[in-house]
Amino acid sequence: MKLPSHVFREYDIRGVADVDLSDELVRLIGRALATDLRLGVETPADRTIRVAVGRDCRLSSPRLFAALTEGLLAAGADVIDIGVGPTPMLYFAAHHLATDGAVMITGSHNPAEDNGFKLMRGTGALFGDAVRALRERIERSDYATGPRGELSREDVSAAYVEALVVRSRFGRAPGSLKVVVDAGNGAAGPLSLRVFEALGVRVDPMFCEMDGRFPNHHPDPTVEENLVQLKERVLATGATLGIAFDGDGDRVGVIDDRGGVIWGDKLMVLFSRGVLREHPGAAILGEVKCSQTLFDDIAQHGGRPIVSRTGHSLIKKRMKEEGALLAGEMSGHIFFADRFFGFDDAIYAAVRALEIVADAGKSPRELLADVPLTAATPELRVACPDAIKFEVVARVLAHYRGTHDVLDIDGARILFGEGAWGLCRASNTGPVLVLRFEATTPERLAAIRAEVEAVVAAAVAELCR
Repeated sequence: MKLPSHVFREYDIRGVADVDLSDELVRLIGRALATDLRLGVETPADRTIRVAVGRDCRLSSPRLFAALTEGLLAAGADVIDIGVGPTPMLYFAAHHLATDGAVMITGSHNPAEDNGFKLMRGTGALFGDAVRALRERIERSDYATGPRGELSREDVSAAYVEALVVRSRFGRAPGSLKVVVDAGNGAAGPLSLRVFEALGVRVDPMFCEMDGRFPNHHPDPTVEENLVQLKERVLATGATLGIAFDGDGDRVGVIDDRGGVIWGDKLMVLFSRGVLREHPGAAILGEVKCSQTLFDDIAQHGGRPIVSRTGHSLIKKRMKEEGALLAGEMSGHIFFADRFFGFDDAIYAAVRALEIVADAGKSPRELLADVPLTAATPELRVACPDAIKFEVVARVLAHYRGTHDVLDIDGARILFGEGAWGLCRASNTGPVLVLRFEATTPERLAAIRAEVEAVVAAAVAELCR
């Protein structure tokens, strides 16, 4: 069969479900994954491997589950169906059940018609070259043979809820908190309510019923227009916080008591201060799009700030390498290895935010009042053909390397002095360049943005001739 190679991405396998992910292709993905996992197990060849499979609430997820599990079973893997829920529950299941691998069927924060697979080997992410190797295995038709695996069902939701509750540490009663929760009709809604109610937090739920059509708004808390209804409810009810989840529950958005958005890098300031109070000198990661104020604040509070490449799989790997206790992205992926497993779990991140607010008796806005104010753009996404996007970034790097300090771990983060910087990186998930800028004044911000955008535009024009 001719493979749609564009679905095999850096961090996952993903596409338009009814166009790119046929039953035949998904069965072969299952066979290839089971074969790969078997080869990676240091046990006798006749040992059965175990794979946990979860799925979100998208309308295409049942079909993809049936096809994927058929492929896994055919290649000799025992499949443990953990049911419908958020991606972090699948990550938890890999730890809790000690499986050889795991697969989450999810389109994450993408449109309702999209879907795909987040893959694990053991308790670590399977990504990058390993995803490309699966595609090559399918192209070679190189699959394990042997006895067919068995399908079983295990509900890990109660154990997951308990794991989050026992890892909470409220110094003051959480009952004083009133929280509006907007799950966007995604997979995190029901479980998040169980966690908050078990903690004794007063919850006002919005769109917490799972509905894969996402009828109320798109489940992506990084887009401010998706937070309008949550802001309105927080202000109308006098809530302490508003919490938003993306479609599969691995990204969190937070609204303060005055309806302001606390973006991912500012959330990381709150979280890092809490971690460093208990673990002086701890390593903490932020990705290249995060504000310089985050890295400065980590250093000022005695931590070891590390600038990381973007991408949840890459960050989890780097955390293990550095022994980091915390990491986070602008997008709201927050990773706690302090008291937790080191994977990105939006529900647990929300619990930690509630802890901080309850114990301080102050809102995030008040707790962040001492962070220097800067002028910054949101994440700017500029269309750019896949064929040239990395070369565009290379030319931006070459342009600035001789005159500026440039961080090149993930694109070009150009330092302009006095805390000002500009970023140009190629997206790993689409034909896009990602830009972001920050400076101490709006005027300085406008100047560096115009300068870098002109360099980018010139490179694109030259490469498109």
